[in-house]
Amino acid sequence: MTLKKLDEQRYSVPTRLIYGKSMAEEWDYSHHVNPPITTSSTFRLDSASRGAKGFAEIGLAPDGEKIVAPIYVYDRMGEPTVDMLQHSLATAEEMDIGVVFSSGMAAISAAVLAMLDSDSEIISHSTVYGCTYSLFTTWLKKLGIKVHFCDLTDPESFLPYVNEKTRLLYLESPANPTLQLLDTEAIIAELNKVNRKRDPENRIYSIFDNTFATPYCQRPGNHGVDIVVHSLTKGLSGFGTDMGGAVVTRRELRERLILQRKDFGGILSPHSAWHILVYGVSTLPIRVPKQQENALAIARYLENHPAIESVKYPGLESFPQYEVAQRVLKDYNGNFAPGFMIYFTVGGTSPEDSKRRGEKMMDYIAQNAYSVTLAVSLGQLKTLIEHPGSMTHAAYPASEQLKLGIDPGGIRLAVGIEEVGDVIRDLDLALQYIS
Repeated sequence: MTLKKLDEQRYSVPTRLIYGKSMAEEWDYSHHVNPPITTSSTFRLDSASRGAKGFAEIGLAPDGEKIVAPIYVYDRMGEPTVDMLQHSLATAEEMDIGVVFSSGMAAISAAVLAMLDSDSEIISHSTVYGCTYSLFTTWLKKLGIKVHFCDLTDPESFLPYVNEKTRLLYLESPANPTLQLLDTEAIIAELNKVNRKRDPENRIYSIFDNTFATPYCQRPGNHGVDIVVHSLTKGLSGFGTDMGGAVVTRRELRERLILQRKDFGGILSPHSAWHILVYGVSTLPIRVPKQQENALAIARYLENHPAIESVKYPGLESFPQYEVAQRVLKDYNGNFAPGFMIYFTVGGTSPEDSKRRGEKMMDYIAQNAYSVTLAVSLGQLKTLIEHPGSMTHAAYPASEQLKLGIDPGGIRLAVGIEEVGDVIRDLDLALQYIS
């Protein structure tokens, strides 16, 4: 009896995230139940000519549909455990290839810089992660790169900023921390119209930060986005034990990203890659549904509490962009997947009073709550709470925060997998304390 080669594509994405590839182009590990981990920073070479060939082929562009199997030389140039994670992330996003980095900001910096020249320009959504904003307004400015900000909830808002120097359109949705959503298909449709009038070498690429939603809730590549970036530290890792970042994109962009990582050095350790691969990505389809279930219950509780001025959660019918949410936030089976992030504002007699009461609430939680933790980050098993205005988005001037809907009293809640009644009880006690 002749056995046919297993066709992994016949299986669902959640199942493939658990099993991965039994034999990648880089490494045969078909006899391992769990993927192995490598711990060598350098690799034995059979000859000087093989070493020279390895250096010459770093990040080599793929031949047709197959990535050329690398010759491993040195960890910073390529590494088997890291490559396994990259394959898994490409599967999760339903895109061609992944390249991982030491942190989310290392991934964002690499994706941006790999596509730019010294006089290039970027158009970005106005509300982005605070460190992304700092990268754009401080460090890229030093390199002579100009960034225009606009409200991409209007899909045509970027058009007045397009010129011959424009190389990137940067999107983030749901936006951190306000959960503002972008109609990705509509924006990419407008971008495609622009690119049809430009030479291919001058096309404008799109980059999308999908950290908040994770690939479980949306896959921007399916809407035509060129490059997707992630902080692996968050929902994809899921346990808060390892930092990492990822760029997931089209096959033809692999070489420049690998070379950028080689020269700038933002590599992910095999140990962290193994943890994210084995514990994080594989459990994404069971963690996020529980987090979403909890988030909806908590959002409904907050929406009906007299001390709360406003609640934003894409799963609530009162969410300002509920129709957009139902179209863009979908799991692998096409079900509505609103995610696990909530943004709410404590009421007050003024913005300053709202901020004071919000800080008082979080101080109470920090000292007294068991199932809610005052900490930055998100996507973990534990529910985390923080104040964006003074913490994650402090890079934005106070006047800009207000313009972007970042309320002085706004609170970001990243929901975990606890028994939801326990979380609500801790929140309720905190709200009683400030009332």
